[in-house]
Amino acid sequence: MAHSWMKLGAAATAAVLSLGMLGACGSSTNSNATTITLFNSKVEIEDQMEDMAKQYSKEKGVTVKVYYSNDTVAAHLATKYASKQPYTISMVDDKDIYSLAKEHAVDLSDEDWVKDTDYALSVDGKVYGFPTTVEARGLIYNADAIKKYTGKDFDPSTIKTTDDLKSIIKELKAGGMKSPVGVLKEDWSLAGHYLPQVYEEQSDVDAFVDTLLKGTADLQNNEKWNSLMDTFDVLKDNNYAKSSAVSAEREVTEQKLAEGEIAFMFGGNWDWSVLNQYDVSENMGMMPVPQNMDDGANEKLVGGGSKFMFIDSSDQTTDAQRQAAKDFLNWLANDKEGQKFIVEDCSLVSPFKTNTLEVQDPLSKSVKKYADEGKLIPNYSHLPDDHYSVLGAEMQKYLADQEDRDALATNIQTYWKTAKLSGATA
Repeated sequence: MAHSWMKLGAAATAAVLSLGMLGACGSSTNSNATTITLFNSKVEIEDQMEDMAKQYSKEKGVTVKVYYSNDTVAAHLATKYASKQPYTISMVDDKDIYSLAKEHAVDLSDEDWVKDTDYALSVDGKVYGFPTTVEARGLIYNADAIKKYTGKDFDPSTIKTTDDLKSIIKELKAGGMKSPVGVLKEDWSLAGHYLPQVYEEQSDVDAFVDTLLKGTADLQNNEKWNSLMDTFDVLKDNNYAKSSAVSAEREVTEQKLAEGEIAFMFGGNWDWSVLNQYDVSENMGMMPVPQNMDDGANEKLVGGGSKFMFIDSSDQTTDAQRQAAKDFLNWLANDKEGQKFIVEDCSLVSPFKTNTLEVQDPLSKSVKKYADEGKLIPNYSHLPDDHYSVLGAEMQKYLADQEDRDALATNIQTYWKTAKLSGATA
């Protein structure tokens, strides 16, 4: 999920990577070889992309150059278009496909891989977006830590409601785990990932968002808002960094979860790229956000296809480059080496049915299980571009106990009255 906000959170760690970017081109022995450029917006796989590009260039006689930017995807690509230097292939978020595809992307409807995935992105009936992976979010748990402190094997399916969550936290505390939860304070996590579930779990998401835009929504009395915020309160109140919630470092929180000092953290399978840098517990996974609701949402993760690639349609890109780009996408989807690159090198869940390679990391295993069972609530794809920065700051105030739930709801509703949906086709 897709999320540039998540990647931006890691922008600091990516800054050094971008310095090495231009060295990513493989030298081709054939001076007439086609060169294609690829914009990667997924920071966790930057090294893997560069290594792959060198190898691919060597083997295929097509030079692939990979680029990365610390700017938001939309802003970065806007500068590239303005200077008439588009990438051959751009990896973007779903909302960017909706806003850019008609003007800048090639129709890929006839490509073989389209019928092999449920996650290709279409605009007005034409396929423009090639899905790179499947990502989802929920509550990440450390089963080894839970067993250590409760003396019992952990079965995530037994924690369905907020009350269930409260009781296992109580057990963990009784067993000696002081503060069983970590809450990421980053704006992209709070308002790019957690808060949107309030919208995504409504029975009619577009109709609900419409009430927010019109200023007629009543969040304070909305069932989903209250059930998700009740759960958020349990996480917030048992946060190991409760007294300094908005200065807690992401790496510290992830390390505590990896090493079993805490048991739960809201996040997504992308968090594995941080967790696995530590002395990580063997038995971890992801489960739905528990809620005191009976509509089934507490038995699903939120997610779907993520990081979509499109091919440039402008005069700056030649037909030969477009063909080479299509070949590259087919390689990722259908070729054994391309499939291995996605699943084994990048530790991603493939969105393609014919890719039967087993994902390695435990969070992605959970995501694949829920995806295969049809238990993913779709991401909302049109969040306003400033949603996570503006409302992230509001969520941080709430996390730090600087405003109450009513004030937070009011401020969210005020924001939406002047918000502009990103890439809406309507």
